[in-house]
Amino acid sequence: MAATEQPAALDGIRVLDFTQMMLGPLCTQTLADLGADVIKVERPGKGEWMRDMPMIGEFVGGDSAAFHAFNRNKRAITADLKHPKAREALLELAKDCDVVTENFRAGVMDRLGLGYEDFKAAKPDIIYASGSGWGQRTEMAKQNRPGQDLLIQAMCGLMYNTGRATDPPTAAGTPVADFAAAQAMVSGILAALIARDRHGIGQRVEVDLYSATLNLQAQENFAVLNQGIDLKRSAAGVASCWNDAPYGTYPSADGWMAIAMCPLDKLGPLIGDDDLGSLDAWTERDEVKRRIEAQTRGRTTADWMAVFEAADVWAAPVRTSREAMDELIAMGSDRLITLDHPKGGPLKMIACPITLSETPAVAKNAAPLVGEHTDEVLTAHLGADRLGTLRREGAI
Repeated sequence: MAATEQPAALDGIRVLDFTQMMLGPLCTQTLADLGADVIKVERPGKGEWMRDMPMIGEFVGGDSAAFHAFNRNKRAITADLKHPKAREALLELAKDCDVVTENFRAGVMDRLGLGYEDFKAAKPDIIYASGSGWGQRTEMAKQNRPGQDLLIQAMCGLMYNTGRATDPPTAAGTPVADFAAAQAMVSGILAALIARDRHGIGQRVEVDLYSATLNLQAQENFAVLNQGIDLKRSAAGVASCWNDAPYGTYPSADGWMAIAMCPLDKLGPLIGDDDLGSLDAWTERDEVKRRIEAQTRGRTTADWMAVFEAADVWAAPVRTSREAMDELIAMGSDRLITLDHPKGGPLKMIACPITLSETPAVAKNAAPLVGEHTDEVLTAHLGADRLGTLRREGAI
């Protein structure tokens, strides 16, 4: 490291990463952004499943945009997990690692001989982090339910709590279960690393989509558990099952806007409805919502934003993803980064959301090609002769 280069928070931490799709890769990308050396293990030839899932029917540089979004700053090797020689090599490689991550269905890695106990035997203080849909040993896991983001949203109440009362249950516009579990997995790994350094112990870290998404709704679930209520969606479109009006989105003359919390006796005069404050914001929330809508349709979003900003009302225009990205580009915002990819060229992406003053996150490399670093990694840790033997035997 050059004398002028700042250290990364996780310099010296190495992660052996068996994760795929979104939960695990977003977790390990965060660790990589913070300086960890993440070695991604994929299927020989094809790589992990996410590479082959086009977004909007298209690929970027031969891979899914989703793969690029969650796999920067990693080195990639390929290994046949069912090959006994590959298993031996991976357990040996783990001796030089601090963390192992995986998000297969419960029990898969154990059956492959690559479970926690296997890695613990190779390195007693290893941290072994597992992400799954329903947990490793829960009753739900024993039922072999498929653990996928949309299905989790359906099962945990989130989908039923979103949208208008007359709408079908509505999924979030992005895979929130995966994102919640990924960040929980990051937190668990960092806690385990601190525990290892302070107490000299390794351990198993487990997170699952269902638990993380239940926790995402902690306030709503607390109300259900302790207040004896059933959450009900607003017929008029108040944006939360348990918020009162005006919380929601409203039409303007040329688009949409969102208004969060605001006393009705303050909001009413601003929109030309002086009697709005006489209504109850909770028990009459649907009527309040519709009365506000009747007023907001008369002026443009920009006009309303000027009114609300001057009165310190919490409001914002509803924008498309393109509009949000265009603003960041125009601002030259550091929330966007550009990395060169050997097949995709310069790729823009969202930066790590964590800011550290002394050990900042750094984006160095775009997502790797399949097996791009197999020779580099295995030669460094197992030796050139072993690399040649593994390749001849079809293990990598």
